[in-house]
Amino acid sequence: MADNVDLLIIGGGINGAGIARDAAGRGLRVLLVEQDDLASHTSSASTKLIHGGLRYLEYYEFRLVREALQERERLLTIAPHIIWPLEFVLPHAAGQRPAWMIRAGLFLYDHLARRQRLAASRAVRFPPHPAADVLKPDYRRGFTYADCWVEDSRLVVLNAMDAAAHGADVRTRTKLITARPDQAVWRADLEDRRTGLRSSVTARAMVNAAGPWVGEVLSAKLGRNTEKTVRMIKGSHIIVRRLFEGAFAFILQNPDQRIVFAIPYEGDFTLIGTTDIPYEGDPSVVDITPDETAYLCESVSRYFRTHVTPADVVRSYSGVRPLYDDHAANASAVTRDYVLDVEGGAGQPALLSVFGGKITTYRKLAEHALEKLLPVMALPIGTPWTANSALPGGDMPGADFDAYLRALAALYPSLPPALLHRLARAYGTRAERVLGTARTMADLGEDFGGGLTEAELAYLVAHEWAREAEDVLWRRSKLALHVPQGTAGRVAARLRREPVKEATSFL
Repeated sequence: MADNVDLLIIGGGINGAGIARDAAGRGLRVLLVEQDDLASHTSSASTKLIHGGLRYLEYYEFRLVREALQERERLLTIAPHIIWPLEFVLPHAAGQRPAWMIRAGLFLYDHLARRQRLAASRAVRFPPHPAADVLKPDYRRGFTYADCWVEDSRLVVLNAMDAAAHGADVRTRTKLITARPDQAVWRADLEDRRTGLRSSVTARAMVNAAGPWVGEVLSAKLGRNTEKTVRMIKGSHIIVRRLFEGAFAFILQNPDQRIVFAIPYEGDFTLIGTTDIPYEGDPSVVDITPDETAYLCESVSRYFRTHVTPADVVRSYSGVRPLYDDHAANASAVTRDYVLDVEGGAGQPALLSVFGGKITTYRKLAEHALEKLLPVMALPIGTPWTANSALPGGDMPGADFDAYLRALAALYPSLPPALLHRLARAYGTRAERVLGTARTMADLGEDFGGGLTEAELAYLVAHEWAREAEDVLWRRSKLALHVPQGTAGRVAARLRREPVKEATSFL
């Protein structure tokens, strides 16, 4: 384990993992520490979209939308297994934003950045569009446009894996106790939360990518004060049994001018979200309220033939978005852009703090972070490299997922097609590392239910820092929605009984 590094990164969410990947690939000695699991909080509680942010155009966030649209195409290419196109249907009716305004917004959305793989927006009528079978008869026309779906927590893990493949030391469940400048370096004390053991590290620079805890790290851990702060906004989602067929999603306008998404989820479910509520509590303890659940149910029921009630909810999740505080009065209007604050230089160790951001622009944020940080560290900036380099498992010829899935099925003709599809979606070309020489399900070892086998569990522990049942069943996958009762207990017992050996190489 590293004890003298160039860069110490605090936070294993998408921004911390993205910066670690970029920095390690430029040759820096990197240590990333995360107090919980990778993507434990905000980065696994998103609406799971790679998108430009259509509604941000109303707040004149043109630079952010353009950057996000550019990143949408790049990420679709470098991670085609966990990111794919999705058509969004926007029903329209009297009393909503005028049709001309929506057309103008969609025109900008189509043209602010170059589109290569996604369809242009268009006006539609219900029918003939199949959304007519879902919507109430009052909705006769609307619009469609394309954005992308992402497995958000897996995106974090893949960035961490690539960072490790380039030499980074990634330590989960490791907490920063304190850090202090000592001439030209930071001296930081860390604690392994599983064992209680403490260690020290020196670093030429630190990145504070602690998300909702960015202010706490600055004040309590580093003894720093700053005028820049984050505004914590809670977003909650509900999951119900699938409400509609078809490979499209809905973006629904509400009377309060907010929008809610209804998205096909995990085959058998529909994901509905999100809310935007100011939050002042502990970011690690956040739950949906009855009022939020009712709001989301009412939003969908306003449009759909199927009435949705709180009793239909099979699971919910909430997260805190650490948005940069631009002092907007309306929580929905708070900027989703990011601010990077750099201190140090001239004989003092550098410190970069990340305020705000969104999952779509994480890669560009990482590039901007290094552009700001490396000159302060008196190091060459190096060549940006992540835009065209596939994330682990994304190295499919032509970024063609369907072609790869056919090839995988040919390699493993005796294994269930549903299993192969899920593994290809989760691991891409690395599915072959999970399956190895298996020819039957029995070759994959113990079956924990829902298609989770000993072979997959071993891979997740060895290569993806999975240590607890929730890491496996909720963040590395969404198998928690599919496995029989008792699977979580069996997985937890297996991990306690005989921890699978951790990998020494991520290549």
